[in-house]
Amino acid sequence: MGIQHWGAFGGFQNQTGPLVGHWVNGQNVITAIPHPSQNPPSVTQLNMRTKFKTVVSFLRRLTPLIRVGYQNSHKETQTAFNACFVDNYANAVTGVAPNYLIDYPALVYSKGQLSGAYNAEVVTAVADTIQFNWLATLATGIGAPTDMATLVVYNPVKGQFVTLVGAAARSALTYNLLVPGDFSGDDVHAYISFVSANGKMASDSFYIGEFTVV
Repeated sequence: MGIQHWGAFGGFQNQTGPLVGHWVNGQNVITAIPHPSQNPPSVTQLNMRTKFKTVVSFLRRLTPLIRVGYQNSHKETQTAFNACFVDNYANAVTGVAPNYLIDYPALVYSKGQLSGAYNAEVVTAVADTIQFNWLATLATGIGAPTDMATLVVYNPVKGQFVTLVGAAARSALTYNLLVPGDFSGDDVHAYISFVSANGKMASDSFYIGEFTVV
C-alpha cells in the first residue's frame, strides 16, 4: 500500500498498483515495479556485475571516510558514496574480466579543495608501526595548521584496513600509526588526507605507496 504524505497531488511512498514511490536525495521518485528478465545475462553483463561488486565490496569498508571525504564532491542527486563509486569504478579497477582487482595507487576515498598532504612519506623502521610524515605547505592555498589528518593502511594479504580519523593536526607534521602485530612482513598500502577542524572541507586522498611492515 502506498502512502501519500503530501496531499492528493504529491508523491507517495511504497507500492501502489504497478508503481513504487521512493524518497531519494530530497526528491520523490516514482518507478514501475521491476520485472526480472527472462533472458540469461550476457558475458558483458556478468563482467559488469563482477566489476561493480569488486568496487562496492572494497569501498563499503571505507564508508565513514567517504561520507566526509566526498561531502562536497557529489551531485545533488548523488550520495557521497555513489560519487566515490563512480570515480573508482572508472579509474581504480585493473585486471582482465572477470578477474578484476583494485588498482591501489588509483584508489580515492576523499576529494575536495582543501590542501592535501604535501610531500607525504612513510617510514617503517619500528615494529608494528607506520610513521606518516608530511610538510605543512598548503599546495592549494586552502587550509590551516589545525586541519586534521586521516590515515589509511590496507593489507591485501589479510584483507584488512587500519584507519584513523583525526590522527594529528597538519602542524604536527608526523604521526606513528600502530598496526596489528600479525602485519609484520606483509606489504601494505598507505594513504593520507586532511579534513578541516570544523569537518566541513576535505582534501583529495593521497596514495603514499606500498611498504613492508617490520
